[in-house]
Amino acid sequence: MNNFYKICLMGGTILSFTSISANAQTCHKNHDAPNNAPISIMGDHTHAKGEWMVSYRFNRMNMEGNRQGTRSISPETIATTISNPNAPPATMRVVPTKMNMDMHMFGSMYGLTDEITIMAMGMYMQKEMDHLTFSGMMGTTRLGHFTTRSSGWGDISISGIYNLYKSPKHNLNLSLGVSAPTGSIKNADEVLAPTNARPTLRLPYSMQLGSGTWDALAGITYTGHKDKLSWGAQYNATIRLESENSQGYQWGDKHIFIGWGGYKFSNEFSANALINVETQGRIKGSDTLITAPVQTADPDNYGGKVIELGAGFTYSPDILTIKGLEFGTEIRVPIYQDLNGVQLEQDMNITAGLIYRF
Repeated sequence: MNNFYKICLMGGTILSFTSISANAQTCHKNHDAPNNAPISIMGDHTHAKGEWMVSYRFNRMNMEGNRQGTRSISPETIATTISNPNAPPATMRVVPTKMNMDMHMFGSMYGLTDEITIMAMGMYMQKEMDHLTFSGMMGTTRLGHFTTRSSGWGDISISGIYNLYKSPKHNLNLSLGVSAPTGSIKNADEVLAPTNARPTLRLPYSMQLGSGTWDALAGITYTGHKDKLSWGAQYNATIRLESENSQGYQWGDKHIFIGWGGYKFSNEFSANALINVETQGRIKGSDTLITAPVQTADPDNYGGKVIELGAGFTYSPDILTIKGLEFGTEIRVPIYQDLNGVQLEQDMNITAGLIYRF
């Protein structure tokens, strides 16, 4: 994709929302007030013209243990039965055992008009993966453990949110945007090889910081409320706009559906529960420099389906000097995982955040 097309795509996204606004009938001036959505939900509301919102969210995702499809699988089984498509040895001799990923997400929203809000998001990521190395070309003799790390800024996104429908109790928004490939896909670190050597190699796909491609972002969100109850549903899609990145591969498209419900105990405190369903395709193509005998180096070992249940709360201090401030936290745990190939299985997902409207 050339630079001219990229510029046209971003410009077209913004202009399309502006065009919709210009032709829309006069709508409500009282746009979306906070509706007690879970803190992890973004793009669920719009802002009045000239209104700002800034946010910081911290997310930690833990992964531990391995899974083949829907079944757990031991490191020894992986080392003796799972084939290595990259190069000899014939099986995987390095097995990941645990991964932590921390994301510091910085967001801003601005009411461009009473119907259109622009949203920008950037994140700083820190990834850490523990591995177990087996000795030699075969067998289950454990040689030792090592940890790889990567950190830096990920991909940056900008989207427009358009208020399709609003009534006193119901609201419907449409979002459309792009994600720019600002995250590095060339991170490397020292590893423990089955020969007991310690070379520095390019890290597998899951340890990189971005997709490497321009991606389209699309979503639709419904929210409703009655008295102390609130509820909502959101669908988001990430569609890759380029057939491959600079290193020769493309991440699979991602589709996410979230449904939630909340209860407002007071003007300041609300609790909520949610279900999250996520599907993603395998990686297409490959990076010729990612060749280690580890499952994370095989593009077929990515994607699948994960269903999570979560719960959290939001707290909005009713103090005049800090009006517009909101704090929230949320925890999710998987109840179903059907993963492509062999992968680390998800364990826990925690989000905490601070939002300020002005």
